[in-house]
Amino acid sequence: MAAMATTRRADMFTADGKPSDDDPRESGPTLGDERTTLAECLRCARLTLEMKCEGLDAEAMARRSVEPSTMSLLGLVRHLAEVERATFRVMLAGQDVPKLYCSETDRDGDFDGAVADPQVVAEAWDAWRAEVDFAERFVAEAPSLEIAGDDLMNLHGTGGGSMSLREALVGMVWEYGRHMGHVDLLRERIDGRVGQ
Repeated sequence: MAAMATTRRADMFTADGKPSDDDPRESGPTLGDERTTLAECLRCARLTLEMKCEGLDAEAMARRSVEPSTMSLLGLVRHLAEVERATFRVMLAGQDVPKLYCSETDRDGDFDGAVADPQVVAEAWDAWRAEVDFAERFVAEAPSLEIAGDDLMNLHGTGGGSMSLREALVGMVWEYGRHMGHVDLLRERIDGRVGQ
């Protein structure tokens, strides 16, 4: 598969719109504590992004929605990698790392640089997976959901204050949730497919 180097997942595009028995989003923990519940909800949202983009080549991944928008599936993968990095590495872990795609001169570099090049697609997925891996480890190893990081630039809507891991997880679920609507429409526009 040109767009993603992953093992084959369940086909989310079922004929009747009902979940398939092997949908990886249906097999997570239930009745968990708060951390488990938040992490599982975020895991499912991340899986939905991957599944919605599965099987697409670089041209389809980079296809823009409608003028004048620069939104594309590839742009959303890059954008979500940037948000994961800003939330978990920078704000919560306090790492001093550069942004992946955006800069002072190109605030929309995540979308602007989403071009139909297989290498760009592969690099975007690699970056997104690296940020997700870091975030999953960080959440699992955090002593509590009360730990907090400083949102000095008000990138997370704190007004420039601190944000707890709990708030960050809820914010990430919200971020993925709002973009999954975009992902649904973008994928449907590419090949007419709609997911369960």
